[in-house]
Amino acid sequence: MANGRSPGRKRDTGRDPGGFVALPFSVLDSAIGLSVHAKALLLEVARQFNSKAPNNGRLLLSRAHLAPRGWNSSDMIMKAKRELLAAGFIFETAKGARPNKASWYAMTWRALDKIEGFDFGVEQAFERGAYRKSAPIKDASLRPPHGTGKAPIAPPHGTETHPPVPPHGAIRPISAHLSVPPDGHLLEVTISGCGNER
Repeated sequence: MANGRSPGRKRDTGRDPGGFVALPFSVLDSAIGLSVHAKALLLEVARQFNSKAPNNGRLLLSRAHLAPRGWNSSDMIMKAKRELLAAGFIFETAKGARPNKASWYAMTWRALDKIEGFDFGVEQAFERGAYRKSAPIKDASLRPPHGTGKAPIAPPHGTETHPPVPPHGAIRPISAHLSVPPDGHLLEVTISGCGNER
């Protein structure tokens, strides 16, 4: 019983020996909408938990801690961390400070362990299962955003017919050339002028 196993329970010999990460299906299902980097960081968080020396609340996500595991971009770590915090998968228990104090985090699918050094009010603010609030609805991507109501077939303004003439009447051309000059025909002006001289 001291090792957490039930009496008479056989050891699982179907997997490789060593420690392992136990993630509830509810966590895996809720993480579907996360980015690839946030999902990878979620595994890094779970990898740090130690059931023999409970440390949920003192998990590290600093670049210095994650660099040996292949995380070389501080910007990528920050984006993935913010995504996990916003979705409720992790909770910050102690704020980091320069030059060398890293922030501490806790997984929200486990109870918060009692550890000295938490920021004030963390025990009251921590919410176990907070990630469930942002869990996607099953088959949500298959549903239209405004439900399954039928869209109208007619145009939005009805099916009335529009008159063939513009609403303000037929438009007259602006640059129309007259067949006769405005001062009369040139020949008529010349002839009439000649007649006056006689």
